[in-house]
Amino acid sequence: MQTLLLNADDVDENAEMDRVIDAVRGAFTAYERGDAKMPAKSYIDLPEYNGDFRSMPAYLDVREEDVAEETAAGDGWDAAGIKWVNVHTDNPADHDLPTVMGTMIYSDPETAFPLAILDGTTLTMKRTGAAAAVATDHLAVPDASSLGIVGAGVQSYTQLEAISTVRDIEEVVVSDLDEERVADFIDAFEDRFDVRAGSVSEAGHCDVLSTVTPVEDPIVGPENVGEHTHINAMGADAAGKHELGDDLLLDATVVIDDHEQCTHSGEINVPYAAGTLTDDDLYGEIGEIVVGRRAGRPGTPGTPADADGVSGVSVFDSTGLAIQDVAAARVVYERADELDNGYPFDLLGLDG
Repeated sequence: MQTLLLNADDVDENAEMDRVIDAVRGAFTAYERGDAKMPAKSYIDLPEYNGDFRSMPAYLDVREEDVAEETAAGDGWDAAGIKWVNVHTDNPADHDLPTVMGTMIYSDPETAFPLAILDGTTLTMKRTGAAAAVATDHLAVPDASSLGIVGAGVQSYTQLEAISTVRDIEEVVVSDLDEERVADFIDAFEDRFDVRAGSVSEAGHCDVLSTVTPVEDPIVGPENVGEHTHINAMGADAAGKHELGDDLLLDATVVIDDHEQCTHSGEINVPYAAGTLTDDDLYGEIGEIVVGRRAGRPGTPGTPADADGVSGVSVFDSTGLAIQDVAAARVVYERADELDNGYPFDLLGLDG
């Protein structure tokens, strides 16, 4: 038996977005049904290196009835793995290395054999976009055709790639203080979409808005969004980060991915710690909507058009869960096996 090594290009090739979206939807389902095990994310702080390590293990068992029939996902499945990721802010300037690097170990749950070791950084971008797509599919107006993006970094690309899979996006407005990054983004997508630069408010008045910035002072207020805009708040991943104004959050229907992570390091962490926003202000977790225990926006999957569901502005607070990484890793591994790519390696020396 051999372990498959998959670099960033391999992950990018094999993480076909429609499959990743379905896998992440399945992960949310398994988690909500109690069919997943996901210990809390653990941190090793290294102040002497101005960095930290984070470990994210998970196991999930997706039932056959929760697998999308129209995909190639097959029958029910289970999967296990762990992502080892860092944040070292001095890396680019001092070591010519990325600030964030991730490595994913994907294992056979039955035997624990390491089926694959793959680039976790590209995997994270793919599953983050997929999570926003799942939320968008259940919370955005069914006929959404415009997408605003605040922050034109690497995450913005997979936001558009994923969200345009679940909605017929035609117009894209991107806002960023870095004009060169905006120009690069436009250049990458102008052949497929009507994409242009715009202000935060112009982006926010689209049908869907994704915010992917690391700011600690909110940059989007209630005056910057439309009456029915769905917002994917993707930027906050640590205590103190905060993209959306408190008044916007208090007026919106707020859906989270996981209570513990969101209150600690998600978009809601600052107002929650201050007591400005409480559990009473949270609509529920995305898994509840995916499995039908709470209504989404009328006319979206699982919520009839005449249902009394989500209305007005909605917010998805996404912190990123280990179950998403494992689900996406399964897609990459299975697709690599189908396409016969990657590098097989006798990691455990069992073929000798």
